[in-house]
Amino acid sequence: MDDKEYVKAFEIISEAGDSKALSMEAVQWAKKGDFEKALECLKAAREKMNSVHDVQTDMFTEEANGNPAKVNIILVHAQDHLTMSIMAYDNAEMMIDLYKELQEMKRKMDE
Repeated sequence: MDDKEYVKAFEIISEAGDSKALSMEAVQWAKKGDFEKALECLKAAREKMNSVHDVQTDMFTEEANGNPAKVNIILVHAQDHLTMSIMAYDNAEMMIDLYKELQEMKRKMDE
């Protein structure tokens, strides 16, 4: 793997890690009942994931042009981070919906 490929792999790790952290922060805001902040965090997480997908698409394009990336533990680790950030985002969306439903149920019980 050359320096350019390492930079791409570490960019994936960094952006995917940020995306995962933002997804988890979104869940914490939803738990507190602040759904506006939760959705802001989710939006930021999605933007980070889109950035990662751009890097990954560049790597796919390089591969299609006959310049395959050399697979090593750093690149595998980067792909793992991307996968986990996608799962965190998907789970955060569901958990925020559940917190909204729970809040609505509590409100109805208090009436």
